[in-house]
Amino acid sequence: MDLTNTFKSVREASRKLLKLDTETINQVLLAVADAAEANADYILAENQKDLDRMEPSNPLYDRLKLTKERLTAIAADTRNVVSLPSPLGKVLKETVRPNGLIIRKVSFPFGVVGVIYEARPNVTFDVFSLCFKSGNAVLLKGGSNAHATNLAIVDVLHGVLKRFGIDTHAVELLPASHDATAEMLQAVGMVDVIIPRGSSRLIQFVRENAKVPVIETGAGICHTYFDAEGDLEKGKAIIHNAKTRRVTVCNAMDCLLLHESRLSDLPALCAPLAAEHVILFADAPALEALKKSYPSDLLYPATPESYGTEFLDYKMAIKTVSGLQEAIEHINGIGSGHSESIVTENKAHGQQFCRDIDAACVYVNAPTSFSDGAQFGLGAEVGISTQKMHPRGPMGLEEITTYKWLIEGNGQTRNP
Repeated sequence: MDLTNTFKSVREASRKLLKLDTETINQVLLAVADAAEANADYILAENQKDLDRMEPSNPLYDRLKLTKERLTAIAADTRNVVSLPSPLGKVLKETVRPNGLIIRKVSFPFGVVGVIYEARPNVTFDVFSLCFKSGNAVLLKGGSNAHATNLAIVDVLHGVLKRFGIDTHAVELLPASHDATAEMLQAVGMVDVIIPRGSSRLIQFVRENAKVPVIETGAGICHTYFDAEGDLEKGKAIIHNAKTRRVTVCNAMDCLLLHESRLSDLPALCAPLAAEHVILFADAPALEALKKSYPSDLLYPATPESYGTEFLDYKMAIKTVSGLQEAIEHINGIGSGHSESIVTENKAHGQQFCRDIDAACVYVNAPTSFSDGAQFGLGAEVGISTQKMHPRGPMGLEEITTYKWLIEGNGQTRNP
């Protein structure tokens, strides 16, 4: 397989995007939102082909599944992107040097953004809308389990671009093969940055094999610490929402850390989880506190493997800790740097948690389920970065731009 010509065509399309004004970009995105809804039957029919090849019990099934309601939400997210100001052409810094040179730091697109993702066809729409708004062409490498859906979505996107006379290589879906992934990882000079979204195994593979710069979006091993001074009713709602809102997404909670003085409250904290048939892997003190109230067929002793696991399922670990410091040390030692939460009425404890936890998103009295570009007012997201170079957390428009230094002179020359 040789994708060189494809990469070159996308690079050329990225240069053409620089000529589009904000009004045209927004018109295209509004047309994309309308097309997502107008072509719902077509997209859902292709999505069903992918679903038919996957067992409903597979944790990825819910991520793969589209519905008319989800397409409506996707269209709404696209319209939200339209409402956001353009991230391009912003003067981030301006100075006038003693010799009269005017030096400006101005935001510009990366150029070509490559995104590798698994059974998440909504990413196809989200990534396109953000990349197009920020002036980037995008290379999409979806998984084979969502290929029919992704083909249909890109077909719809191409239809809109053609109507506006825009090069359709502004968004390109690569073949669903490992060879295509390998080629994109090596496409130095043709792809500016690669963003992997998916399992820790996928992300590790990209990190270890890419020659193109990578913005790492890590697995979401998310914790909630219920403090000695946590409010019981808030805790019940936060824990339930963080675990069960959508178990297959990266911001779902995987482990509850509980202050040892609150063991008597654990049955109440976990009661809403029983209704959702959440399997708990509890350490000895938590197991003892739960054994008389939590369904026995859903309650198991924790093992070392229970901690540091991204379950992506109706499963959760519980660990009893002696205090805030032990909770912080546990999270920093085993977490993935994604999203962490504390439930506490002690303001100083909340401040210490925010200061000391090493994660992209840190919450006080709110669930990790809010870690999402749309929830942060970014319109949508390309992914949630767990690294510290350039973007961190949900990546919206600003996070997928770079900048240039523009220098304006009037004949000045540099002395030896």
